[in-house]
Amino acid sequence: MIIAPLTVDRISDLEKLLALGEPYIRLRASSDYWLYATLFGNTCPIAIVDGQVVGNVIAFRSQVDPSEIYLQDVMTHPNHRRAGITRALIEEVHRQASLWACQRLFRTSEPDNQAAHRAWLALGFTNVPGDAVEHGVSVIHDYKGPRKHRAVYERRIES
Repeated sequence: MIIAPLTVDRISDLEKLLALGEPYIRLRASSDYWLYATLFGNTCPIAIVDGQVVGNVIAFRSQVDPSEIYLQDVMTHPNHRRAGITRALIEEVHRQASLWACQRLFRTSEPDNQAAHRAWLALGFTNVPGDAVEHGVSVIHDYKGPRKHRAVYERRIES
């Protein structure tokens, strides 16, 4: 397995991978992925196995609070799950965050995505206490706008 930054020439491979993540991952415009590859490559690693993109993280350092990195989309190809790919990708983002002296990685998930809930806990994230519990997961109501309730997960980074 090779972990490398997202590059423009891998965008179509990335889009094919992310399409497998529906309904929890929604494809964005190709121009968005071009921006991610061009401007955020340090926090948008991909995993390549036998020449194929089999995993990715799309993440951004906050401009409001540069001590935080938000993990937007995380996907591992179904045929390559449970092989340490997601962990390796998250560790790559964590490594970059440490270099920048960031204090926290965080992400959100739909409350009914039980597989994501288990994965984030296994990857060392905690479910941030919210204002309700849905499907056994702590949730913050309207986190991403009206009626967009989300479970929030964070992983602290030691200095």
